[in-house]
Amino acid sequence: MYRYFIQPQLNKFNNSLIGYEMLIRYRETDQDRWTLPESFDNIPIDVQVSLLKATASELALKIGSVSINFNRKQFLNDDIAAAVIDAQKKLFPVHVIVEVTEEPGEESFTLAAMQQQINKYKANGLQFSIDDVGTGINVYDHIKPLLESAEEIKFAMQNFRAEDRENEIPIQLKFWRDVAVQHDIRLILEGVENDAEDQMADDLNISLRQGYYYGKPHLFKLKVDHQ
Repeated sequence: MYRYFIQPQLNKFNNSLIGYEMLIRYRETDQDRWTLPESFDNIPIDVQVSLLKATASELALKIGSVSINFNRKQFLNDDIAAAVIDAQKKLFPVHVIVEVTEEPGEESFTLAAMQQQINKYKANGLQFSIDDVGTGINVYDHIKPLLESAEEIKFAMQNFRAEDRENEIPIQLKFWRDVAVQHDIRLILEGVENDAEDQMADDLNISLRQGYYYGKPHLFKLKVDHQ
Protein backbone atom coordinates (compact mmCIF):
# COMPACT_ATOMS: atom_id res chain seq x y z
CA MET A 1 0.00 0.00 0.00
CA TYR A 2 1.24 3.46 -0.91
CA ARG A 3 0.44 6.66 0.93
CA TYR A 4 1.80 10.17 1.09
CA PHE A 5 3.53 11.53 4.12
CA ILE A 6 3.50 15.32 4.37
CA GLN A 7 6.13 17.66 5.78
CA PRO A 8 5.43 21.32 6.54
CA GLN A 9 7.23 24.15 4.78
CA LEU A 10 7.25 27.45 6.60
CA ASN A 11 8.23 31.07 6.44
CA LYS A 12 10.27 31.45 9.62
CA PHE A 13 10.25 35.24 9.59
CA ASN A 14 6.47 35.64 9.68
CA ASN A 15 5.81 32.26 11.34
CA SER A 16 3.44 31.05 8.64
CA LEU A 17 2.86 27.68 7.00
CA ILE A 18 3.38 28.08 3.24
CA GLY A 19 2.73 24.53 2.09
CA TYR A 20 3.40 20.83 2.43
CA GLU A 21 5.76 18.55 0.57
CA MET A 22 4.18 15.21 -0.29
CA LEU A 23 6.54 12.25 0.15
CA ILE A 24 5.37 8.84 -1.05
CA ARG A 25 5.92 5.82 1.22
CA TYR A 26 5.15 2.10 1.02
CA ARG A 27 3.90 -0.43 3.56
CA GLU A 28 3.47 -4.17 3.22
CA THR A 29 -0.04 -5.18 4.23
CA ASP A 30 1.30 -7.44 7.00
CA GLN A 31 3.71 -4.86 8.44
CA ASP A 32 3.30 -1.76 10.56
CA ARG A 33 6.25 0.11 9.10
CA TRP A 34 6.36 2.64 6.28
CA THR A 35 9.45 2.71 4.09
CA LEU A 36 10.82 4.46 1.03
CA PRO A 37 9.90 2.55 -2.14
CA GLU A 38 12.83 0.54 -3.48
CA SER A 39 12.30 2.16 -6.88
CA PHE A 40 10.00 5.05 -7.62
CA ASP A 41 9.91 3.95 -11.25
CA ASN A 42 8.22 0.71 -10.21
CA ILE A 43 5.22 2.44 -8.66
CA PRO A 44 2.34 1.96 -11.11
CA ILE A 45 1.39 5.25 -12.74
CA ASP A 46 -2.32 4.81 -12.00
CA VAL A 47 -1.48 4.30 -8.32
CA GLN A 48 0.60 7.48 -8.22
CA VAL A 49 -2.06 9.46 -10.03
CA SER A 50 -5.03 8.36 -7.93
CA LEU A 51 -3.09 8.82 -4.71
CA LEU A 52 -1.90 12.27 -5.77
CA LYS A 53 -5.41 13.44 -6.59
CA ALA A 54 -6.94 12.03 -3.41
CA THR A 55 -4.26 13.47 -1.13
CA ALA A 56 -3.99 16.86 -2.81
CA SER A 57 -7.75 17.37 -2.92
CA GLU A 58 -8.03 16.81 0.83
CA LEU A 59 -4.96 18.92 1.55
CA ALA A 60 -6.41 21.72 -0.56
CA LEU A 61 -8.81 22.49 2.25
CA LYS A 62 -5.91 23.20 4.58
CA ILE A 63 -3.15 24.93 2.61
CA GLY A 64 -2.29 27.14 -0.35
CA SER A 65 0.23 24.88 -2.08
CA VAL A 66 1.37 21.28 -2.27
CA SER A 67 4.72 20.04 -3.60
CA ILE A 68 5.26 16.67 -5.22
CA ASN A 69 8.56 15.01 -6.14
CA PHE A 70 9.38 13.43 -9.47
CA ASN A 71 12.66 12.17 -10.84
CA ARG A 72 13.41 13.17 -14.41
CA LYS A 73 11.96 10.00 -15.89
CA GLN A 74 8.66 10.53 -14.09
CA PHE A 75 8.67 14.24 -14.89
CA LEU A 76 8.97 13.47 -18.61
CA ASN A 77 6.22 10.83 -18.54
CA ASP A 78 3.23 12.24 -20.44
CA ASP A 79 0.67 10.15 -18.54
CA ILE A 80 1.90 11.51 -15.22
CA ALA A 81 2.00 15.03 -16.65
CA ALA A 82 -1.59 14.77 -17.86
CA ALA A 83 -2.76 13.56 -14.45
CA VAL A 84 -0.92 16.28 -12.54
CA ILE A 85 -2.27 18.94 -14.90
CA ASP A 86 -5.79 17.58 -14.36
CA ALA A 87 -5.22 17.67 -10.59
CA GLN A 88 -4.06 21.30 -10.78
CA LYS A 89 -7.19 22.33 -12.68
CA LYS A 90 -9.39 20.72 -10.06
CA LEU A 91 -7.41 22.17 -7.15
CA PHE A 92 -7.15 25.77 -8.33
CA PRO A 93 -6.47 28.24 -6.65
CA VAL A 94 -4.19 25.87 -4.71
CA HIS A 95 -0.79 25.73 -6.41
CA VAL A 96 0.73 22.37 -7.28
CA ILE A 97 4.53 22.65 -7.30
CA VAL A 98 6.41 19.94 -9.19
CA GLU A 99 9.85 19.29 -7.70
CA VAL A 100 12.39 17.62 -9.96
CA THR A 101 14.82 15.66 -7.82
CA GLU A 102 18.36 14.50 -8.51
CA GLU A 103 18.95 10.78 -8.93
CA PRO A 104 21.94 8.79 -10.23
CA GLY A 105 21.81 7.72 -13.86
CA GLU A 106 19.63 10.57 -15.11
CA GLU A 107 22.27 12.32 -17.19
CA SER A 108 20.73 10.89 -20.37
CA PHE A 109 17.65 13.13 -20.19
CA THR A 110 18.25 16.19 -22.33
CA LEU A 111 17.68 19.78 -21.28
CA ALA A 112 15.58 20.27 -24.41
CA ALA A 113 13.19 17.52 -23.33
CA MET A 114 13.09 18.96 -19.82
CA GLN A 115 12.34 22.45 -21.10
CA GLN A 116 9.53 21.22 -23.35
CA GLN A 117 7.87 19.46 -20.42
CA ILE A 118 8.40 22.44 -18.11
CA ASN A 119 6.61 24.65 -20.63
CA LYS A 120 3.68 22.22 -20.71
CA TYR A 121 3.37 22.20 -16.92
CA LYS A 122 3.66 25.97 -16.60
CA ALA A 123 1.15 26.62 -19.39
CA ASN A 124 -1.37 24.73 -17.27
CA GLY A 125 -0.79 26.69 -14.07
CA LEU A 126 1.74 24.48 -12.28
CA GLN A 127 4.99 25.71 -10.79
CA PHE A 128 8.43 24.21 -11.39
CA SER A 129 10.96 23.60 -8.61
CA ILE A 130 14.51 22.26 -8.89
CA ASP A 131 15.29 20.11 -5.86
CA ASP A 132 18.70 19.05 -4.50
CA VAL A 133 20.63 21.99 -5.97
CA GLY A 134 24.38 21.74 -5.50
CA THR A 135 24.53 17.94 -5.32
CA GLY A 136 24.60 15.09 -7.84
CA ILE A 137 23.84 16.33 -11.36
CA ASN A 138 21.93 19.37 -10.10
CA VAL A 139 25.07 21.51 -10.03
CA TYR A 140 24.93 25.08 -11.28
CA ASP A 141 26.40 24.56 -14.76
CA HIS A 142 24.00 21.69 -15.46
CA ILE A 143 20.77 23.37 -14.35
CA LYS A 144 21.61 26.98 -15.26
CA PRO A 145 19.52 26.84 -18.48
CA LEU A 146 16.44 25.80 -16.43
CA LEU A 147 16.66 28.53 -13.81
CA GLU A 148 14.75 31.07 -15.90
CA SER A 149 11.79 28.67 -15.94
CA ALA A 150 11.85 27.85 -12.22
CA GLU A 151 9.75 29.46 -9.51
CA GLU A 152 11.76 27.73 -6.79
CA ILE A 153 14.99 25.94 -5.92
CA LYS A 154 15.56 23.74 -2.89
CA PHE A 155 18.85 23.29 -1.05
CA ALA A 156 18.94 19.95 0.78
CA MET A 157 21.49 19.93 3.60
CA GLN A 158 20.89 16.21 4.14
CA ASN A 159 22.38 15.51 0.71
CA PHE A 160 25.60 17.29 1.64
CA ARG A 161 25.75 15.28 4.87
CA ALA A 162 25.28 12.03 2.93
CA GLU A 163 28.17 12.97 0.63
CA ASP A 164 30.42 13.93 3.60
CA ARG A 165 30.40 17.53 2.38
CA GLU A 166 28.83 19.09 5.47
CA ASN A 167 31.67 21.58 5.77
CA GLU A 168 30.69 23.01 2.37
CA ILE A 169 27.14 23.87 3.42
CA PRO A 170 27.65 27.52 4.51
CA ILE A 171 29.50 28.64 1.39
CA GLN A 172 27.26 26.61 -0.95
CA LEU A 173 24.12 27.94 0.73
CA LYS A 174 25.31 31.51 0.29
CA PHE A 175 25.97 30.80 -3.39
CA TRP A 176 22.50 29.38 -4.01
CA ARG A 177 20.87 32.15 -2.00
CA ASP A 178 22.51 34.62 -4.39
CA VAL A 179 21.38 32.55 -7.40
CA ALA A 180 17.80 32.70 -6.12
CA VAL A 181 18.00 36.47 -5.67
CA GLN A 182 19.53 36.92 -9.13
CA HIS A 183 16.75 34.94 -10.79
CA ASP A 184 13.98 36.24 -8.50
CA ILE A 185 12.93 32.76 -7.39
CA ARG A 186 12.16 31.20 -4.02
CA LEU A 187 14.84 29.33 -2.10
CA ILE A 188 13.71 26.69 0.40
CA LEU A 189 16.31 25.35 2.81
CA GLU A 190 15.71 21.67 3.56
CA GLY A 191 17.15 19.46 6.27
CA VAL A 192 17.20 21.96 9.15
CA GLU A 193 17.71 19.84 12.25
CA ASN A 194 19.03 21.98 15.11
CA ASP A 195 19.39 25.44 16.65
CA ALA A 196 22.70 26.13 14.90
CA GLU A 197 21.26 25.46 11.44
CA ASP A 198 18.19 27.52 12.23
CA GLN A 199 20.47 30.38 13.28
CA MET A 200 22.58 30.00 10.12
CA ALA A 201 19.44 30.46 8.04
CA ASP A 202 18.55 33.54 10.11
CA ASP A 203 22.02 34.98 9.52
CA LEU A 204 21.74 34.39 5.76
CA ASN A 205 18.27 35.93 5.68
CA ILE A 206 16.70 32.74 4.33
CA SER A 207 13.06 32.75 5.37
CA LEU A 208 11.65 29.59 3.73
CA ARG A 209 12.57 26.36 5.49
CA GLN A 210 11.78 22.69 5.94
CA GLY A 211 13.23 20.01 8.22
CA TYR A 212 12.87 17.93 11.36
CA TYR A 213 13.54 21.06 13.43
CA TYR A 214 10.15 22.41 12.35
CA GLY A 215 8.21 19.20 11.74
CA LYS A 216 8.85 15.62 10.64
CA PRO A 217 6.99 14.00 7.75
CA HIS A 218 3.82 12.36 9.01
CA LEU A 219 1.23 10.12 7.44
CA PHE A 220 -1.62 12.00 5.83
CA LYS A 221 -4.64 9.81 6.44
CA LEU A 222 -7.10 9.79 3.60
CA LYS A 223 -10.78 9.47 4.36
CA VAL A 224 -10.67 6.02 2.74
CA ASP A 225 -8.15 5.00 5.39
CA HIS A 226 -10.84 5.18 8.00
CA GLN A 227 -13.30 3.04 6.07
